[in-house]
Amino acid sequence: MVGPDFPFPYDTFREHPAGIGAVPAAAHGTEVAVIGAGLSGVVAAYELLRMGLRPVVYEAEQIGGRMRSAAFDGHPGTVAELGAMRFPRSSTTLYGYLRETGLRTSPFPNPLSPATPETVIDLKGATVRGRTLDELPAVFRRVARAWAATLEDRAGLSALRDAIRARDPQAIAALWHPLVRRYDDTTFYRFLVDSPHLRSFADRELFGQVGFGTGGWDTDFSNSILEVLRVVATAADEEHRGIDGGAQQLPLRLWSSAPAGTAHWPAGTSLAALHPGGLPRPAATGIRRTHPHRITITDADGAIATYPAVVHTAPVWLLLNTIRTDESLFDPLRWSAIERTHYMGSSKVFVLVDRPFWRDVDPATGRPVMGMTLTDRMPRGTYLLDGPLAGAGAPGDGPAAICLSYTWTDDSLKLVPLGAAERMDLMLDSLSAIYPDVDIRSHVIASPLTISWEVERNFMGAFRANLPGHYRYQERLFTHFMQDGFADGHRGVFLAGDDISWTAGWAEGAVQTALNAVWGVMHHLGGACAAANPGPGDRFAELAPVRLPDVT
Repeated sequence: MVGPDFPFPYDTFREHPAGIGAVPAAAHGTEVAVIGAGLSGVVAAYELLRMGLRPVVYEAEQIGGRMRSAAFDGHPGTVAELGAMRFPRSSTTLYGYLRETGLRTSPFPNPLSPATPETVIDLKGATVRGRTLDELPAVFRRVARAWAATLEDRAGLSALRDAIRARDPQAIAALWHPLVRRYDDTTFYRFLVDSPHLRSFADRELFGQVGFGTGGWDTDFSNSILEVLRVVATAADEEHRGIDGGAQQLPLRLWSSAPAGTAHWPAGTSLAALHPGGLPRPAATGIRRTHPHRITITDADGAIATYPAVVHTAPVWLLLNTIRTDESLFDPLRWSAIERTHYMGSSKVFVLVDRPFWRDVDPATGRPVMGMTLTDRMPRGTYLLDGPLAGAGAPGDGPAAICLSYTWTDDSLKLVPLGAAERMDLMLDSLSAIYPDVDIRSHVIASPLTISWEVERNFMGAFRANLPGHYRYQERLFTHFMQDGFADGHRGVFLAGDDISWTAGWAEGAVQTALNAVWGVMHHLGGACAAANPGPGDRFAELAPVRLPDVT
């Protein structure tokens, strides 16, 4: 996931033997506030600690943010991934942290994935099954070819992917910047309608409901096509893996582990060790400028502390409501970008079952009795998880987990008024129409777990998704770590996290923006990267995103 907007090699930068930078010895031990202990916040704090600074982390809920792995009541060690659950192999910087923390991964059972024993597609009351695309009816292959041809004809996907794989910034810019100029004001759906390969409404409808790779695409139809082109160009929708035992382990391990090669601090110093009781401070409730060059934070307990630099990794909408924010901290252009951030809602419903019964073979058909399911009924997507991804032993062992429903936007809003048990019953009723001979309910052994991210007070959505015309806003947010040209009153607070990333919804983007913010703090405090390993700010002029004019 290098590029295409800012093709900096974050993975090799982070793993370079010269390290990612240093601050002057006089700055060692300096406190730097980090707001939010999701993946981006913990990564930023972890790397600031490695530089010899003292991160002070504020968190409103729990370490992990939208990397939230829950255990079912009465079954410790089981896993329901309420937030992030699948990670493409192209997330190379993220996988570097997984290796560093000793976490293992397993193939994620996406539609038609080799890890999926069976994929079942139920649309308009008709059901088809297959292990591969070739086993599905011909219409699915035709629509898949139409999508691939559309990407090639209208976006030059093959050449762009080749340039990204080669890490050739000049070639990437030559291919991507014209696409930004051409398509910034175009919806995903308009992109499809204008394709000669997808002129048929029936084909577009099938593509929207099923998609290829991770599932249906229709919930993105109103978003900017640039959001989708980034996903396919960086292979974010391919070769997904899950983290054995739960994704939340990654931020938790980074919190409790001591970084190698830490400056200033004794060997073995971790983020947990620097925080009383081993826990972050309570939620930040206020951020204001205190002169001449300080930022003061008030937390939910009423404690007040002042810092030379702050990294804000929580959803940016919190700066508009739950965190009283000094308006002077950001210029009007950044404020407008924050205000216009658009979030995707999302809901999940999980149940724990006694065993992965879906692997049982139907003697009449010779096929598994149940499969990963895509449907136009209420569940939309049903995922079957066993083995390490469910917190069990080897695949085939029990207990196992079923994500009964994974929905987005309008489909998610349909569930908001319902409790967990009501949601479970609704999904089981829908699935019984697809699998009339399978009694899923008889296998359920724990109360269901559910979430709707849009009604979570400290999130208000699953992730940011730009609408047409939002490129300029995203460019302002992503480049916020470059502050040399800012007025003094706008310097010292660094935005990071999923909202700031070009590839929102993927953990790699959260990690990359964390490293940008770390570079920004280091530079702000008088530090620098080694000449042999220039950082994102050092190469910014060479790699900067295209800047679209406001008046054309």
